[in-house]
Amino acid sequence: MEKTALNKSATIQPERLKNLLRDLVDIYSPSGKEEEILRYTEEYLKKQGLYPIKQEVDENRYNLIVLPENEQEVDLCFVGHLDTITAYDIENYGFYEEGDMVFGLGIADMKAGCAAMMEAFTALAKSGAAFPSVALALVVGEEEESDGAKTLVREYSFPWAVVGEPTNLIPCLGHYGYLEVLVRTRGKKAHSSMPELGRNAIENMLKLLLRVTEYITSAPHGLVYNIRQLSGFPGGFVVPDRCEAWLDLHVPPASRIDVLKAELEQLVEAAAESIPDLDAYIRFENTHSGYRISQDRLLIKNLRGVYEKMALPWKPQVFRSHSDGNVLWAAGADPIILGPGRLETAHTPEESVSFEQVVQSARLYRNFALSL
Repeated sequence: MEKTALNKSATIQPERLKNLLRDLVDIYSPSGKEEEILRYTEEYLKKQGLYPIKQEVDENRYNLIVLPENEQEVDLCFVGHLDTITAYDIENYGFYEEGDMVFGLGIADMKAGCAAMMEAFTALAKSGAAFPSVALALVVGEEEESDGAKTLVREYSFPWAVVGEPTNLIPCLGHYGYLEVLVRTRGKKAHSSMPELGRNAIENMLKLLLRVTEYITSAPHGLVYNIRQLSGFPGGFVVPDRCEAWLDLHVPPASRIDVLKAELEQLVEAAAESIPDLDAYIRFENTHSGYRISQDRLLIKNLRGVYEKMALPWKPQVFRSHSDGNVLWAAGADPIILGPGRLETAHTPEESVSFEQVVQSARLYRNFALSL
């Protein structure tokens, strides 16, 4: 229930929130092409009495940041990303409803979280009371290079953050690390009808990847892996002499990423000695450390109190994907990953979220801000 101490205009308004969410989802905003949704979001915030700062990320894109008036520092920043992956079907990616469930590209990851944050800040702005020491940062580029979050932390600092990734409203106080791996193999070109005269780089890659995946599944690290891409070169009616594979490794918070890198390098070296004619190379691209936040921290106790007042279950977990939380943590903030929707529906054609949970998220964000 809404607090009676707040006037009517300060309450979370589900109809306003649904209209906002529909508009956000209906605007196509894949990473790198967020210009339209940025214009819409900026105008929407202004109409609600919130005046965002435009922080340039590149010549066409920027972050939108709402700061409390006359406040040089903030205690907590709510962070959401406005970009999505590319559409599976460019003719059919928009918002639609089936009962309480709402669907659309990026609705769980994470336009529902962004809409809930914007609604919470709208309610705060319309309350007429002093604004709490909280900020809102709507950033770009999370699905690619996290360039929006990286730009954000270069100019702004804050001790705590809430990142609205889909957690089913379960507070995630821990976060997996992330390691992006490139593996290359080389072979020898030959005519496709005479493969015995060449060395097939794709065949060698498959042999190597089999060893890599066996190591990952048997290693004590508790890793989560995905072979994201496998490509052979050149195309055409030839034996390919080059092959590349990209792997995503998600690493539990306590894992040593440097040890993992060393073991993978040793594995490739050992494979080269036992697989005939293997010419392989491994390189590590993006690396982000995981983390875990203690429940004994004062702000976490504060959040738990909000959960108790709202009769929500308090069962903290670890977020097992990559997010802007990794970037914020590396910059010195303590990010709580908390938002509507389930991670397992994100990046799928059936991406969806319970609208009642989106409303509940907005109330939770607002109440957490007020509790400060």
